[in-house]
Amino acid sequence: MSAEIDYYELLEVERGADDATLKSAYRKLAMKFHPDKNPGCQDSEARFKAISQAYECLKDPQKRSAYDRYGHAAFQQGMSGGGGGPEAGFSDIGDIFETIFGSAFGGGGRQQARRGADLRYDLEISLDEAYHGKQAEIEIEVSTSCEPCGGSGAQPGTGARRCNLCGGHGKVRAQQGFFMVERTCPTCHGRGEVIESPCRSCRGEGRVDAPQALDVMIPPGVDTGTRIRLSGKGEAGPFGAPAGDLYIFIHIRQHPMFEREGTTLFTRMPITFTTAALGGEIEIPGLDGARHAIAIPAGIQSGKQLRQRGAGMPVLQGRGKGDLVVEIMVETPTKLTARQKELLRELQATETGDESPQSRGFLDRLKDAWSDLTE
Repeated sequence: MSAEIDYYELLEVERGADDATLKSAYRKLAMKFHPDKNPGCQDSEARFKAISQAYECLKDPQKRSAYDRYGHAAFQQGMSGGGGGPEAGFSDIGDIFETIFGSAFGGGGRQQARRGADLRYDLEISLDEAYHGKQAEIEIEVSTSCEPCGGSGAQPGTGARRCNLCGGHGKVRAQQGFFMVERTCPTCHGRGEVIESPCRSCRGEGRVDAPQALDVMIPPGVDTGTRIRLSGKGEAGPFGAPAGDLYIFIHIRQHPMFEREGTTLFTRMPITFTTAALGGEIEIPGLDGARHAIAIPAGIQSGKQLRQRGAGMPVLQGRGKGDLVVEIMVETPTKLTARQKELLRELQATETGDESPQSRGFLDRLKDAWSDLTE
């Protein structure tokens, strides 16, 4: 493949393509023409090298500006100002390997210190505590920074030295045929440093397991599944790296009286036969400590729901409250005195059917159905 082919044509992009478009086009073509995907194909190998050279040039603003102005002549001897031009960019094989195989390969110097792991803690609270909020104290077993060595992993009074194998880069290179492959240094494991005298307390890790007591503020309105994040309270990172986060997952215990759906509270309230017939008022103690008066309309039926605005759960991290919904259950009396039975018989004797339209309507439909069967 000729080295004089236009770099934009090689990458199949327009001259005004932005960096993201260039990178995307390069990755697509690198995957397509990589020699491992086309074993023994010299054309694919040459195309792979050419598109890599093109990308190395165009991703650099200064080189791209020179190329746009002078073309390939910009990198010929006497015009490039030294540095070997875009062809020298192919030696940065790390970018190619990072594209094809992921971040396990590729340049970039020593490996960054690994952040500590995030942790999870499940906390069970009552519905009343979810309503009002609370400050809870929890205790967890967690890896924390080692105090004697300050998280460095080295014995106090000593330090780390540069790794001799990788020269402090954290990676080593090895020639494998056509490619120069980079791998994490097996001696320092990517740190670029080696601890000769490990700390006795943490055995060179820079962290130790220890119980830790934490205060957690539970805001009003939390629900089962609510997640509270405590930044930096997770597992400490190795060798002084930043700690992870601690996530508190909330679980609400079942309440003996209320059920919850979002900010709405539900409860079932039995009322007497006479209250249902004549109407009246009942009081329900709320989670807010107040007694909420619920008006019962005369003639109410079982299953009817009455709503009390603003007597439900607080809105999490917001304003206002949900509603309280009361489902009515009309209770038929089971223990009657002789006098009460007498009064009910007197009532029964005066009934015309208009007092209970649903019952009368059902009986009428039943009579009609029975007549149809006997004809």
